[in-house]
Amino acid sequence: MKILVLRSSTMAAVLRFCFVLALMSTWVTSRGNPPGSLRPDHYLWTCPRAEDIVFAGVQRAVAQEARMAASLLRLHFHDCFVNGCDASLLLDDTETFKGEKTADPNLNSARGFTVIDAIKEELESACPRKVSCADILAIAARDSVVLTGGPYWLVQLGRRDSLTASKAAVDNGLVPTTSNISTLISNFQNVGLTEKDLVTLSGAHTIGKARCLTFKSRFMGLKPGRYPTLETEFLTSLQQLCSQGCVINNNTETTLDLRTPVTFDNHYYENLRSGEGLLDSDQVLYSNGGTTKDLVEFYIQNRGAFFESFKRSMIKMGNIQPLTRTNGEIRRNCRFVNA
Repeated sequence: MKILVLRSSTMAAVLRFCFVLALMSTWVTSRGNPPGSLRPDHYLWTCPRAEDIVFAGVQRAVAQEARMAASLLRLHFHDCFVNGCDASLLLDDTETFKGEKTADPNLNSARGFTVIDAIKEELESACPRKVSCADILAIAARDSVVLTGGPYWLVQLGRRDSLTASKAAVDNGLVPTTSNISTLISNFQNVGLTEKDLVTLSGAHTIGKARCLTFKSRFMGLKPGRYPTLETEFLTSLQQLCSQGCVINNNTETTLDLRTPVTFDNHYYENLRSGEGLLDSDQVLYSNGGTTKDLVEFYIQNRGAFFESFKRSMIKMGNIQPLTRTNGEIRRNCRFVNA
């Protein structure tokens, strides 16, 4: 089990040092960015402690529950794939709209909202109406990866928060875990991401858990001789885990990566090669063959390359249709639009 639990002051100092080094390497480029674009130094003058505050909140949460790192990372994913990275996922239902929290992919599944609430409260105390909820999600995702042993990257900042949310939009933005490779590739292409981004970002499943509801299709109709021995044993174990007599308990959970469930590494890809991908949408990246299988094999042999690709793909994902300049708002409470 590899979770980095250091004193907040020590780890924050390390992250600040990484931030300064990375910022120096991109300073000339960022100065040339057009007005309204995202940039890593967005809060340099308006809320210089913003990233320290977010990191401390994430670190506390992960120290209390290791799984929270995966949950916070997932919030950023599910937010960005539905109408862009605008914190619409965080909005509670109102009389005028049904939000994203109660959509099937998020209901009884998306978690970590109270962690974001606590971070936002601290930020509002330090820098009222300066740091958006959308940026909190982006920073918290990066910090969750770092705290579980993954890479650090400069988060592009300056997003603003949406004024509404749409339950119906979730069905278009988040495809089922039973999707085939063509559907997955199309889903990523629809938001400007590539086949390589698909394989790379799927590596986030190296941490976290899933419910039987999302992976029961992996073992339904299991027949002797259909799969190699190791994969058959794995699927049989899943069937036993989820079954209560003749009934499947959809809410039973298991880890996405059985080997290192709370460590951000490349073992997820090794699982795919052995047929032990938990979700259909994971295993198909290997079993389909072609480019996605080649990338899986490459990441198995090159953890450093996976980390570098993951950083780039996360930055790309974080740039999906952000609200900037005068669009949207900076919410005071991430659950509600400002009155």
